[in-house]
Order: sequence, then structure tokens, then C-alpha cells
Amino acid sequence: MNKIVGVAMLTFLSCGQVQIMMSESVQSQTTQDRRSEADQLINLGNQQFNKSQYQEALQSYQLALDIYRAIEDRKGEGNSLNNLGNTYDSLGQYQKAIDFFQQSLITAKQIGDLYSEGRVLGNLGLVYDSLGQYQKAIDYHQQSLEISKKLGNRMGENASLNNLGLAYDSLGQYQKSIDYYQQSLAISKQVGDLNGQGISLTNLGTAYRNLRQYQRAIDFHQQSLAILKNSGDRNGEAISLNNLGLAYQDLGQYQKAIDLFQQSLTIKKQIGDRTNEGNTLNNLGDLFSQLNQPELAILFYKQSINVRESIRKDIRGLNQAEQKSYLATVEKTYRNLAALLLKQDRILEAQQVLDLLKVQELSEYLKTVRGNAQTQQGVDLHRPEQNIIALANELNQLQQKDREGKLNQSEQQRLAQLVQTERDQNKQFNSFLNSPEIKKLIAELRRVEEQQNLNLASYRKLQKDVLTQVPNSVLLYPLILDDRLELIIINAKTPPLRRTVNIKREQLNQEIVDFLSDLRDSSSEDVKEPAQNLYKLLIQPFEAELKELRIDTIIYAPDGQLRYIPLSSLYDGKQWLAEKYRVNNITAESLTSFAPKPLAKPRIFAGAFGGKAGDKTRAGFDGLPATLTEVQKIASLFPNTTTFTESEFSKQITATKANSHTILHLATHGELSVGTPEDSFILFGNGEKATIREIQDWSLSNVDLVILSACQSGLGSKLGTGVEILGLGYQMQAAGARVAIASLWAVNDEGTQALMEAFYGELKKGDVTSTEALHRSQVALIKSKKYNHPNYWSAFFAIGNGL
Repeated sequence: MNKIVGVAMLTFLSCGQVQIMMSESVQSQTTQDRRSEADQLINLGNQQFNKSQYQEALQSYQLALDIYRAIEDRKGEGNSLNNLGNTYDSLGQYQKAIDFFQQSLITAKQIGDLYSEGRVLGNLGLVYDSLGQYQKAIDYHQQSLEISKKLGNRMGENASLNNLGLAYDSLGQYQKSIDYYQQSLAISKQVGDLNGQGISLTNLGTAYRNLRQYQRAIDFHQQSLAILKNSGDRNGEAISLNNLGLAYQDLGQYQKAIDLFQQSLTIKKQIGDRTNEGNTLNNLGDLFSQLNQPELAILFYKQSINVRESIRKDIRGLNQAEQKSYLATVEKTYRNLAALLLKQDRILEAQQVLDLLKVQELSEYLKTVRGNAQTQQGVDLHRPEQNIIALANELNQLQQKDREGKLNQSEQQRLAQLVQTERDQNKQFNSFLNSPEIKKLIAELRRVEEQQNLNLASYRKLQKDVLTQVPNSVLLYPLILDDRLELIIINAKTPPLRRTVNIKREQLNQEIVDFLSDLRDSSSEDVKEPAQNLYKLLIQPFEAELKELRIDTIIYAPDGQLRYIPLSSLYDGKQWLAEKYRVNNITAESLTSFAPKPLAKPRIFAGAFGGKAGDKTRAGFDGLPATLTEVQKIASLFPNTTTFTESEFSKQITATKANSHTILHLATHGELSVGTPEDSFILFGNGEKATIREIQDWSLSNVDLVILSACQSGLGSKLGTGVEILGLGYQMQAAGARVAIASLWAVNDEGTQALMEAFYGELKKGDVTSTEALHRSQVALIKSKKYNHPNYWSAFFAIGNGL
């Protein structure tokens, strides 16, 4: 579905007001002069804001804020803070906007300025609407509406009604949104607010488009466009053009839609509106994909993602729920681009997009994720793509000079050359896309595609840093799409390979749920059937190549709900995958560099929760008496083991002593919470908890391996995305550890003890990696009679550099 953009009706920016002087004894002439200076700066900032000169406006508002604070003018301070928030919101820098609005709100409440309080509440609602936090936005707008009605503030009431319509529109409650827009439109007409009328009209057009009443939508958008152009509201004009383009696209009038999108895009770039720039680039990608022009669709999707990556860097300070909702508004662009690249067999580019998506998911789950220099650059652009973008930018500049009547003769000739014709100004961009120069670049791009698997710098990096170090390994990337499963494997010996499995997302999820049910029930005798079904989906498509290449290690970057299924538990009809391959999960290739490295001579920190079986011993959790035996056996195998049990096993002692050891073994309860990382924790013997975010402050730079031997994913009745599983491993790595081993479900005490005894027995042999030790211990349990069900051995998985 195309991204629909609504127009937010911002409450008016606050102009500084010249204060009436009560007496010279109360206020000095210097204070009057300074206040006057600040008021003038506010008025200048408002003019700059209205012209979309946002950087200049920021400077003016900040200077005014400094003066108001210096003379202790609280009202002026609050107004400046609000204006700074509005400007950062327009720039898509939502965290900064929220910070300034919250400061302004506090100031308004402290001085009893009810008018300003209502205005700021409305502006906070707009930010949360942009972040996809629609119910939170509604709450703020309702508070703002009540204050405006109480004060008789018709303009404020108008803004709140419009903005409530936006939120309900986003929630799919279109008739309710139309009711609010109509109320807003009526007030705009009563008070003679032409700009407000334009905003309400374009939002009505969007709502009717959602109801598939396309011609009615077009009528509203055209009325809106005429008003907003006349009022000089460039941001509103750009959004109206974008939404008009969407309506024409729905009617199949694609050339007209392309031209409208391009006009919108030009304005958004000029005024620095990154959020809506990303939306319109995505819409162009959708349209060209619909027109079966994959090269152009890919080009626009890539540009959209790169804009969104720049925004993501600016919202890291938001809380998890807010970041997650932002991801939900942009995730589809990443998946659409990856799917299109795979259809073109541009496998490595698709892999890069998948890596970015994984970084995005982790970033929304854990605020600490920063990616690296490679991921922050977004998606790579081929030289022909760069040239197309450069030509498009040149066209925009020439068109702007043409509108201003500043083209010289050579520039006029160049403009005519780029668009082929000057007869129909409304079709310039379409002519540009069909020009010989662009067609030549697209042909060049297709030639590049045929060779890109061998030439991409990222593939050379993979070969050097990962695959040549582990020559009998493959990187396996699945991508879950609505109608199919795309698979990629990358190895050192052949070009990347891609397979498509035709299965709907709902059916795949059902396969995962069925398998999970059997995996978590150690008495289930039917576990091999769903295990084989998933083997056929994930591994069998590459079975011949894996055998021919003599692969023994799979480096796995699972997508979505596949993270809840341990790859080692798949079954080929004769053997479990754990018997054939080592498996090492990664958060994303771009986050981790691999090199085979046996564990250093172990110095082990072993902590145990203990207690009595069945007793709710501490913090409401059952005792784990076998953990005491577990750590004692580790200590008997490795003399350099320090054990801490029961109340001695505390959060402080663990954080303090962990980095003095190479292995951190925590035999205790841990839970990975779906969707809410702040609820994920590790429990200590004295009843304390360490949240997954607290772990980021631990120092684990000397730690090769962290083992959580009684951890589980807190999966409820509905599948999440599994990102919490990646989150644990990433957080341990971020703290400095090379590898984390944890469990996807709670294995009984004796089963865990058996696996850990086998695992440490393998480590004792020396010259073995953590992944290999886990592989051997899993095979040992498979061959045992008591613990051969995958419930016991496959729950444990390795994340990180464990090869």
C-alpha cells in the first residue's frame, strides 16, 4: 500500500510580545531593549519558518531563547522552546522536537499560561502521530482541544480537530476522521483562515482516497492545492501534490502521478522535509514497480531508505515503543527493495538491505544499537544510479532557474536536452526519464547487474573477513515476504545463490507455531514431521550445493519469526541438522567480523540460582537445584573456576568480576521479553535482576563466552518478530563478549545439566571453538537415550563470533 501523507495543522508559532513596562523601578531600559531584541528574533524566525528556511529559523529561535532566559522572561522562554520544537519536527528530528516541547509544556504550566499549554500539547500530538504513536497523539490532541474550547480559542480548536482527524485516519477510522476534518473546515471558513481550509481539504481528499472514492479525493486535493499555492505554504503544497499523485495512481493515470510526485519531491528537498521526502521517494518506487520498471523502482527505493537511515540516526534517544512505531512506518520499503533486488538476482545488494533491516530492528528494540560506518551510509548506489540522480538534480536546478527567468542560452539548451521537449511543462520529468541519456544509463545498469555479484566491494569484504577464514561455511539469509520466502546463501567458492520458495507468510507462521509446540513438549512423538517441513523450506533448496561444497558450518541471519526456531532442530528425513552442521547465529554480517579462534585458556565465573525444586524461592521464580550441581561439575573440570551460588551470586559481584574471566556462566533464570526489552532480565541468586539494558554498562572485553543456561524467550500466544533473541546476543557483544549462548525455551534442570556437562567436556579437550563445542554436545545428547528429543539439545543457540 502506498504511503499516504496527511497535512498536520500546526498551531500558530508564538510571536514574541512586547511587554508593557510597569515602572522604571521594576524594569530597566536595558531589559526592555533586550526583550525587544528577542521579540524581533522570534518574528524573524517565524518568517524564516514560514519560508521553510528551517536552519535559519533554528538560529533565530535559539538566540531569542538565550535572551529570554537571561532576562528571566518565562513566557518568552516557553514560546521560544515551542518554536524550536516545531522546527525540529519539520526537519524530522523527532527526539529534539519532543525535548523542546516538553520543556515548553513545563514552563507553560509553571506560569499558568493555559493558552500556551494547549498549543504545546497539540504539537506533541503531531510528533507522536509522525512516529506512528496514534493513540498517544489522540490523547494529546484531546487535551489541547479541551483547553481551546475552554478559552474560546477558535484557531486552536480548529487545529486540534484537524489533527484528531489525522490520527483517526492513520488508525483506519476514515469516517470518524472525515467528521473531524469537516468540523475543522467549517471553523476555517468561519474565521477566514484560507491556509486552514487548504489543510482540511487535502486531508479530506486523503480520507476519501482511503475509502476508494478517488474522483472525490482528487476534487478535494485540487481545491487544496490551489489554496496552498496561493498562501505560499510550500510544505502543504508538497504534501497536497504527493496525495494528488497517489489518487491519480489509483486511477491508473501513471504518467500524471509521476509528474505530481516529482513536483512534490522537488519542494520537499528544497525545504529539507526529510520525512515526506522519504515517503514520496517510496511512492515513486511503488509506482515504477507497478509499471514493471525495476531499475527505476530500485533507484527510488534506495533513495528512500537512505533518507530514512539519516532520520533513524536522529531518533535514537526515543524510547523503545516510539522507535518501534517509527520502524513500522518504514519497514515495508526495506522489504520491497530487497524483494525487487532478489527478483533481479542482485543478491548482494539484497543482502545489504537485509542487514540494514536487521540493524533497524535492533535499533528499535535496543536504543544502544549504532550500526557502523557502513550501515549508516545506507544502501550502496551503482555508478549509473548515481549518474541518474545527478542528472535529476541538474534538471531540478534548471527548472528552478527557468521558473525564476534566470536561464542563459546554454542552460536553456541543456534543459531542452534533458527533457526532450518544452511544449508540455507538466510532463518534463516523464520526458526526462524517457530521454536517451537516462535509457543509456539504465542499459548500463543492467550490464552492471549481470556482473555485480563478482564485483561488489561488499562481497570482497565477505570473502576476506569471513568466508575465506571459514572456507567450509555459508552465510544463510532468509527473507519472509507476504507471498513467498526468499533465500540467499553466500560462500567463498561460488557466486551468491538465491532460491524462491512459494509459501504465504501466514502458512509459514503456522508451520513455525506447529513446530514450536512440538519442540517445547519433550513428550511429543511427532516432532520430526514439522521439523522436516521446515527443512524442506529452508535447507533443501540448497541441499545439492551444500553437499558439493562440503559445507560444515552455517552462519545464520534469521528473519522475523524464524528466529524462534533453532536451525539445528530441522530434520532431513534421516538426520537432524545438528548432526550435519555447526550453526552460528549472527545479528547481521555488517555488525560482526568472524575469524576462527579457539577459546582462550578458560577462567570461568560460574553463578547459580539454586533453591529447591518447585519452591518459589526468590522474586517469585522456581528454584533450580540442578544448577548447583552444574557449576560444581564445571569447577571440577576447570581449576580456574570461581563459583558464586545463592545469595552470594549477586548483580554487583557479577558486574564487578565478570571481566576478570574468559567465560561467564550464569545458571539462572533469564527471560527475553517480546516487544519490551525493558522487561527482559537475568535473575541473580539474591533475587536481584539485571535488565538487558543494564548489561550494556558491563565490561566484558576480556570475555570470550557468556552462557545463560536457564534463559528463555518470553513468547506468548502470538509470535513476535524474534528481535529480542538477537537483542540479547547483540547486547552481550556490545559489552565486549565474543559469543553468547542462550536458550529459546526453558529446558528442564536435568536436561540442561546434561548438555552443559557435555559442552564443558568438549571445551576441556582444548583447541575448540564455542560453536564446535555446542555442536558436539548436541550430537552427544542426540545419541543418548534419555535426552535425544530436540527439546533438550536444540533450545541452546550461539550468537556472535563463535566459529
